Amino acid sequence: MNAPATSDLLTDPAATVARRIVVSGRVQGVGYRPFVYRIANELGITGSVHNGAGKVYIRAEGTDAALDRLQAALIDRAPALARPCIESWDYAETDGVQDFTIRQSGASADAGAAAAIRIPPDLFTCADCVDELLSSSARRHRYPFINCTQCGPRYTIIESMPYDRPNTSMKDFPLCDACRREYENPRDRRFHAQPLACPDCGPSLEFTSAELRSGDTEEAIAATVNAIRDGAIVAVKGVGGYHLVCDAGNDRAVRRLRQRKRRPHKPLAVMFPIEGKDGLAAVRRFLEPTPEEARRIIDPARPIVLVKKRRDFGLSGRLAPGLTELGVFLPYSPLHHILLRDLRQPVVATSGNISGEPVITDNHEAASRLGNVADAFLHHNRPIVRPADDAVVHVISNSSQAIRPGRGSAPTELLLPGVIETPTIALGGHMKSTVALAWDRRVVVSPHIGDLDSPRSMQVLQQVVADLQELYGVSARRYVCDLHPAYASTRWARQQPLPSVSVQHHRAHASALYGEHAATGSWLVFAWDGVGFGDDGTLWGGEGFIGRPGAWERAASFRPFRLIGGDRAAREPWRSAAALAWEVGEYWIPPVDGALLAAAAWRRRINSFQSSAAGRLFDAAASFVLQRHVASFEGQGPMELESLANGEAGSVSLPIASDDNGILRADWLPLVSILQDEERSKSERATIFHETMAQVIVDQAMRIRDGQDFDAVGLTGGVFQNRRLCELVMDKLTALGIDVRLHQQLPANDGGLCFGQVIETVARDRQ
Repeated sequence: MNAPATSDLLTDPAATVARRIVVSGRVQGVGYRPFVYRIANELGITGSVHNGAGKVYIRAEGTDAALDRLQAALIDRAPALARPCIESWDYAETDGVQDFTIRQSGASADAGAAAAIRIPPDLFTCADCVDELLSSSARRHRYPFINCTQCGPRYTIIESMPYDRPNTSMKDFPLCDACRREYENPRDRRFHAQPLACPDCGPSLEFTSAELRSGDTEEAIAATVNAIRDGAIVAVKGVGGYHLVCDAGNDRAVRRLRQRKRRPHKPLAVMFPIEGKDGLAAVRRFLEPTPEEARRIIDPARPIVLVKKRRDFGLSGRLAPGLTELGVFLPYSPLHHILLRDLRQPVVATSGNISGEPVITDNHEAASRLGNVADAFLHHNRPIVRPADDAVVHVISNSSQAIRPGRGSAPTELLLPGVIETPTIALGGHMKSTVALAWDRRVVVSPHIGDLDSPRSMQVLQQVVADLQELYGVSARRYVCDLHPAYASTRWARQQPLPSVSVQHHRAHASALYGEHAATGSWLVFAWDGVGFGDDGTLWGGEGFIGRPGAWERAASFRPFRLIGGDRAAREPWRSAAALAWEVGEYWIPPVDGALLAAAAWRRRINSFQSSAAGRLFDAAASFVLQRHVASFEGQGPMELESLANGEAGSVSLPIASDDNGILRADWLPLVSILQDEERSKSERATIFHETMAQVIVDQAMRIRDGQDFDAVGLTGGVFQNRRLCELVMDKLTALGIDVRLHQQLPANDGGLCFGQVIETVARDRQ
């Protein structure tokens, strides 16, 4: 903050002085200018306020005392969704203006400086708008696109910056006279609310099915409610894309949805009506949210939160078969509020997409690509500029952890430990793709895109790469990608005219966790997942690194085994189990097609790859214990295994020894016979496995600490989405006085990989 001392000015306390104030942070798209206008008028201050280069610029005239109160209020009384910071202020010559005005967005005093643009995420419907939505006397009663400066879509409707209506997908909906008066009134909560609309001038709904077509909004809502009650599946267009919706208590409807979407087991998210004092009465009838889970469910981001089912869970058993948790969330758009209020029952609201792809956003594409899944469609005519799937979080040791960044929480912005001289796009991996844009000391991570196995996924990835640069006014001068040469993102980066650099997969995971915590000093980070291309060309995934970004030393791993079939192992856990059995000389052939041929190929070392992946050990355990030889979605076996692991069964001591490179390798051999011991219950074997894997981390950490100091232990990679494993490790290490860190804002899985690639690259740049 740069300001001359007041004593330097030849003024008395009652004299009028002028100040130029620059406010940065999240101050655009959240009603900050009208807030400044109201505070200035309340304090008798004259001058002006305007947006520019991602900041808010204020020129204020009044007494020093009044201006001090203004500057305090700019932070202390800011709108709930704002995140302001007074970047600078200084004294100026007075102009003698008689009132306070809001000027049009435009060039700022430091227009030559790098833009400080912040793109607000899509916001849940605020309480004022919900009250108005439900008021029969209100002009926007039951209008499914109601919003104000404190709520409504942002990221998904912005076409370019600055964030003004002509630069959004609302530009084709001219305001009616009544809305125009609100939009232009600084004292109205809809002053410059860019998505502003009403039934007379805004978007509308359309219902279509084989039997009915209605373009009347109220009729379309009624038809949707009736269809869901009758057991139909309706594709409902929302804020960031389509949901596939059906009655969560109707077992037949849920079964048909699974059959049509070819999603036999993967958990389905459920949206609950808002009931009771805190809004969670309906949720509590079926689930047991902890206080932290309850807090996250009602959070303004409105994420999907994983919550334990009640013993008397009364919804369809097909929602999350074999699992003890269900993904739940509350209505966050006006349309959701109307539908759930009319239905008065929970509904499945799962992503409207082809498995693994980004959520569908276009009406015609939805009708074409979801026509074999949905019985009916509830479209609207407000274009979605870019997809944003729902965010997903879960709670570990009373702390939230992101699983999927999305609508309401992304774009996610974090700070770099130092300035990055070369503006950079980091492309993440191949699965659970997200993209990061880094410049100056800023990193912006996109919402979840999806797996990059399809042309549409790659199309959306390229769109997000272009959009981030356009929206933030930054031109990247290089790409960062994964070391794996077969990843679609890596291949694409290497085809571009800009230079690209590669970062090893698990070092990126380690750096993502280190960077998220803005850490200093040396850490020991365990990066456990299903697969990642290692420095030596083998498939890593059970690694421990000591050091810091740019200087991670591989210190721990598992005994390697030859995995047959490469990437197919992620969906066929029997391959991991067979690899362990064959490695120790057992003749174990699971009852699946191709197992005999695979055994012959393994013996001849055909299509087999050395792996140290902890994720594959979890797959093997699921195959041995649960006979989950084939999975219908990634991670199914380990998730089911975690649900079975309860109580205490003790751990097995795994031998740990240094290899020729000084890497401490844990030998999984003692687990193989125990996992196959059918005299033990499935629950006991699952529990022993989790206890043993947790103890491996403790044992390796203690061995490493004997020779090298570290300040904390970090847990990253998709395996550490396992709540039981994480809590076991945390309890054990904390008891030994060791600080343990998990992800919070970013996923432990590959959704956080792009941020780690940036952190690792920044560290290399500084070497």
